[in-house]
Formats: sequence, structure tokens, C-alpha cells
Amino acid sequence: MRAIGLAASLTAFWVLLSGYWLPLILTFGIVSILLCVYIARQLGTDDEEGYPSHLLPKALLSYWPWLVKEIVVSNFVVAKAILQGDKAIHPQVLTVKASQPDELGQTVYANSITLTPGTVAIAVQDDEITVHALMNETAEGLRTDDMNQRVCAFMGYAPGHAPTAEKETSST
Repeated sequence: MRAIGLAASLTAFWVLLSGYWLPLILTFGIVSILLCVYIARQLGTDDEEGYPSHLLPKALLSYWPWLVKEIVVSNFVVAKAILQGDKAIHPQVLTVKASQPDELGQTVYANSITLTPGTVAIAVQDDEITVHALMNETAEGLRTDDMNQRVCAFMGYAPGHAPTAEKETSST
């Protein structure tokens, strides 16, 4: 069943990017999709972690809209800081606790941090993510632990205690 879902997803993506309906191009597309699905099955990467189709409804309805809102708000915060100049920008490196018990959840959390302007996840090790924050406001956003808890809820994990930033260093 995952192979069919993967093929459908790849087909939709291919059609979205291609837009061509010539017989030769369609044939190449179908062959490419079938080859990708075959390789994914042979490598065992079409499992729940490699193709987490079970997360799609929750992603579309709750997590992605929230993340897009956070990205837009952060864009304005960073733009405002840039316009204010040096007085608003305070680069720092901090470590936040990741409550996700597996690599997929921690990857979603780290990627969400990086997608949000003003923060970049620079390392993930065990249950900690090292983050570079452009200013105090973006660092404080991570210290609230809201994103961590939302990723846990999105992934279906029972979040542990409310982790906070453990250590911080200044950078210039």
C-alpha cells in the first residue's frame, strides 16, 4: 500500500513540475516513477519513517499552517531587526532539548527551526539541538518550547517535561 501511495505522490509531484503531456515525456515520467518506487522498495526506505504518509492529514490541517504563520511572523521580526541595525541584532548559539524520541521527530524539529527566519539548527546530537539565533527575540521563541511541543503533538509523541535552552554562548 505504501508503494501505491509513494507512486501517487511522485506522480503528482512530477505532473506539477513537468506540465508536459507528450507521449514520450509521459512514458519517461512513468518509467522514472516506477523505477524510483522499485528502488525505494528494494532499499526498504518506503517504510513509515522514510515515507510518513500517516502524518499527512495532521500536517495539512494543523502543523503546516502553524509553521507557515511562524515563518511569516519571523520574516517581519527579522526585517524589523535589520532595519534597526546593530542595536537589535545579538547573535547567539544555544542548545535546546528535543523531546522527540526518534531521529525523524528530531529532524522535523530541527528543520522547522531552520525554516523559521532568524534561527538555524547547526547540530543535532542525542536529544539536543544546537541553534544559532540572530537576536534575542528569536532565541526566546525557542526557549518557550512551543515549537518542540507542537512537533511532538504533530508526530504523535507524548512530550516529556518542558525542556528549555540549557546553555548559551555569545558570538560576534
